[in-house]
Amino acid sequence: AVLDGTDAVMLSAETAAGKYPVETVETMAAIALEAERADDVQLVEATFINKKFGRIDQSIAMGALFTAQHLGCKAIVALTESGSTALWISRQRTKVPIFALTTQATSLRRMALYRNVTPLMMPSCDDRDTALAEAERLLVARGVLRPGDTYAITCGEPMGYPGGTNMLKICRVG
Repeated sequence: AVLDGTDAVMLSAETAAGKYPVETVETMAAIALEAERADDVQLVEATFINKKFGRIDQSIAMGALFTAQHLGCKAIVALTESGSTALWISRQRTKVPIFALTTQATSLRRMALYRNVTPLMMPSCDDRDTALAEAERLLVARGVLRPGDTYAITCGEPMGYPGGTNMLKICRVG
């Protein structure tokens, strides 16, 4: 399942209710992590480079992925209401960590199942500059980013509209 690109795996009811549920989950997690480290797993789908996108937000997501990989960014940060931007990036199986910051609890829970995405709640911000500064502050506080690190960040302007991601910015901390 991991090699096929599945975002999440689950235990069957019989296995989860067995004698050793914790050990089973630990073993399954170790196997999934090892499978993701396999050298022959294609990370970024080659076809996406020549693909035409019908949506601006999807194009911005792919631009963030491509740019972050080629610049060696420490993270891709998606300010997202619905979680779609983070989902599109995660489907490409990048090794660049993806942080999806949202004000929506339902989106946070949904994004917890996306591959390589760490969803985080952030306070609602009225303007882009405040939101971008808050996102950087949160990630520095968590130890994800340090002074001098570069990262790609996406958001929509005006803020607060699902499906409105229309901005990509490359930032350096500090």
